[in-house]
This record gives sequence, C-alpha cells and structure tokens, in this order.
Amino acid sequence: MCIDRFVMAFAGVMILVSLLLGVYVSHYWFWFTAFVGANLFQSAFSGFCPLALILRKAGVKSGAAF
Repeated sequence: MCIDRFVMAFAGVMILVSLLLGVYVSHYWFWFTAFVGANLFQSAFSGFCPLALILRKAGVKSGAAF
C-alpha cells in the first residue's frame, strides 16, 4: 500500500472512531474529528502531512505498486 492510500485509510478510521466516541463517550471527541478534517484540508493545499513524513521514514513506499 502506498503512502497516499495509507494516509486516507488512517484518516478515515480516525474520523469514524472519533465520531463513535463522540456519540457514546463524550462530545469533546468531536474536536478530534475536526482536527483530522482540518489536517486533511490543509494537506490538500500545502502538501504537508505529518503522518506521511512518519511513514516515509518508516520505509513505506511512496508510489503506487502496480
């Protein structure tokens, strides 16, 4: 799996988990949902994604493996 797909999958899981936590545990978890969404939004324009940097240093391939 390439970095781009991993980042999208990870962000999707974090959003779903934080939504569930916000509904069943505390409404303060919605702030985490907003943080993930804001990070996705800014990375679309700036190209900077902290998770992508971590994954690149961990050795995850940056291109699609077709």
